[in-house]
Amino acid sequence: MSFDFINTHLHARQQQALLRTRHCVEHATAHEITVAGKCYLNFASNDYLGLGETSITANQLAPLGSHSSALVTGYHWQQQQLEQSLCEQLGYQAAMLFSAGFSANSSVIKALFQDQSVAQHSAIFQDKLNHASLIDGALHANAALVRFKHNDMNHLRSRLEKSNAQHKLIISEGVFSMDGDQAPLAELLSLAKQHNAWLMIDDAHGFGVLGNSGLGSCEALTAEQRPDILVITFGKAVASSGACVLGSQAFIDYMLQFNRDYIYSTAMSPLIASLTLARIKAIQHADDKRAKLNANIALFKQLASTHNLAIMPSNTPIQPIVLGCAEQTLHVSEQLKQQGIWLTAIRPPTVAHNTARLRITLTTAHTPSDINYLVSSLVGALK
Repeated sequence: MSFDFINTHLHARQQQALLRTRHCVEHATAHEITVAGKCYLNFASNDYLGLGETSITANQLAPLGSHSSALVTGYHWQQQQLEQSLCEQLGYQAAMLFSAGFSANSSVIKALFQDQSVAQHSAIFQDKLNHASLIDGALHANAALVRFKHNDMNHLRSRLEKSNAQHKLIISEGVFSMDGDQAPLAELLSLAKQHNAWLMIDDAHGFGVLGNSGLGSCEALTAEQRPDILVITFGKAVASSGACVLGSQAFIDYMLQFNRDYIYSTAMSPLIASLTLARIKAIQHADDKRAKLNANIALFKQLASTHNLAIMPSNTPIQPIVLGCAEQTLHVSEQLKQQGIWLTAIRPPTVAHNTARLRITLTTAHTPSDINYLVSSLVGALK
């Protein structure tokens, strides 16, 4: 067997300025990152509240590993406690933990549409800019995949009206990971009810940041308005790892029967579950951190406007500058590194063709001086 195509594809990626590489991080906080012995201001972290810098301890020493699937002997009381706490806070009947957000998103969709006998009567409606995990799940599900224009409720309505599917699922992110804007949840919920569809929200970048208590995009919703399926991840504002899927008791019971990722994976570490719960409790009392984060976002937007930087319409910590050309974006990112700023160049296929961007993420850990320096460096690098 020949694998010459591997080198062919790698060469093509390199020629298109799209080749991805890894950087070994020696030390990182929401404020600074050290790579290859050099320290940079970190404007690429998803640790929005700077909680990764604070130490936490479990109530008592928990096992590092769960040792097996949750359906064998891997479901420990620490995991159950985390699930129950999230259900109480977010208003759901039941929940299940995953070791990764990608697995949670994709596996839920695949399991929900695992029945081939109803495939021709099923459809999944996804926002055009949904995360890869959501798209991958739909591509492997026994249902038609229907995409609608980003946050365009008229287009979604048109798609729903034209569909003859009996089983319909609408999926959106709460905060879009590459654009930083928010989904119109009230309109999504209204359309879902009008068309007898379920609604699934991935709130990876909203949980911890949005809402009066940091409970995310859905915190202000009433019990009747909550999406049928809510996915939150712990690798962003919680500064931990893993994810949780919340829904009705019947839905979670169904997932326990048909979600292959959950059934055949070693369960989340009990230690991680215990520490994550402690961190989430801290988030609910982190009003001062959220206030500082919002002040940093406002300052950045004000300075960007003053210096005519073309940022996207976002009120969240994610503040992208779309340059279009992948090669130019990579070049600007490298220039910023020379100025001591770590800022990731996001290129296709992560984002659409001709929409390569600098994805700036702001955190509580940044100071006004840091943000001023970032903006002045951006102005110089973009000239």
